Amino acid sequence: MKPIRVGLLGIGTVGGGTWEVLNRNADEIRRRAGRAIQITQVADKALERAGKIVGRKAKILADAHQVARAKNIDIVVELIGGTSVAKDLVLEAIRHGKHVVTANKALLATHGNAIFAAAQKKGVMVAFEAAVCGGIPIIKALREGLSANRIEWIAGIINGTSNFILSEMRDKGLAFDAALKDAQRRGYAETDPTFDIEGVDAAHKLTILSALAFGVPMQFKKAYTEGIARLTQQDIRYAEELGYRIKLLGITKRKHKGIELRVHPTLVPARRLIANVEGVMNAVLVKGDAVGPTLYYGAGAGSLPTASAVVADLVDVTRLITADPGHRVPHLAFQPDQLSDTPILPIGDVETSYYLRMRVLDRPGVLADITRVLADSRISIDAMMQKEPLGERQVDIVMLTHQAIERDVNQAMAKIEKLPTVVGKVTRIRLEALL
Repeated sequence: MKPIRVGLLGIGTVGGGTWEVLNRNADEIRRRAGRAIQITQVADKALERAGKIVGRKAKILADAHQVARAKNIDIVVELIGGTSVAKDLVLEAIRHGKHVVTANKALLATHGNAIFAAAQKKGVMVAFEAAVCGGIPIIKALREGLSANRIEWIAGIINGTSNFILSEMRDKGLAFDAALKDAQRRGYAETDPTFDIEGVDAAHKLTILSALAFGVPMQFKKAYTEGIARLTQQDIRYAEELGYRIKLLGITKRKHKGIELRVHPTLVPARRLIANVEGVMNAVLVKGDAVGPTLYYGAGAGSLPTASAVVADLVDVTRLITADPGHRVPHLAFQPDQLSDTPILPIGDVETSYYLRMRVLDRPGVLADITRVLADSRISIDAMMQKEPLGERQVDIVMLTHQAIERDVNQAMAKIEKLPTVVGKVTRIRLEALL
């Protein structure tokens, strides 16, 4: 049987890893896929660098569009990143009848609906295991392994850079800025780390996971996103004293009125496995109604872990390339005509528990005033901690609440901040028990 011919768009970190894995494990891959898989064309503007990697084993071009429309290419692998040129290339490949493998989470989160519709119309596959959590097979788990379940919720550490920063802040007592500089020095954070530390990268990935879990279209613009830049060493320490760790989580839940889709720092009980995921590692916790909670852990980025997922997609596409399109696994786990229009809930409608920290004047009656405001807003207290007096007779009060509606918490915070005995703003961090 003739080999499957692959056109590789971009041979940077992940592209180079894909080339290495395909060549190193060629015989094993052929035995799994049923036929050989060969990269025959590579598109990269850095022609000299590409030449050093592939030698004469593949044709090297500067124009990726030539590869996307080449008649002698079966599968196009898009690894150039971004959402503009990548979108054009992927849609062009689909128009020319090519199957597509991509690691581009931003592309799918923002343009996935149009890409999947085009692929469905043309009868080709779009595989994207490498787009979320690198080498962790979470996409396959949601699309296939958990297909008997009604997914209740997903909570994941899905950005390694932010998780590394939080680990450094907790373990070494570093301030956020110092931990970020350490991450940049080690190559874990970009020169411009905005997408990582502000939760945008995690929101891209969560958008994809939510669509797969609940059978809804991609809705990245409706995701609530809050980063870690404003977290302090103080809050990390207080959370520890209360038995919690702070993680940047992507959380999506099925609720009666709609779907929660949110990324933000979160207090997690220290005894939970996911609370103990440190450094640049990723972990995704999925709760199904039949199977219960399942945890997926591993490297969320890097050349070879991500290449592992890319090549796994190539094997899957090769196995199914001759199958009737109607009998393939749907792109978003549910049949295209069965996607739901369930709304994404605004953050004000979210119901969860909260960590509230406020600095107050050390005077009688302060605590009574604060608890009265919370009670008026239908917020009950689960735990409370008052710290030793600070300078100028000020103290920190930390409260953990039972579940409450975010809108009510916002109103209560505004009222508390107006109290004459409260100094500055109330710090609010959401809390998830993950049961």
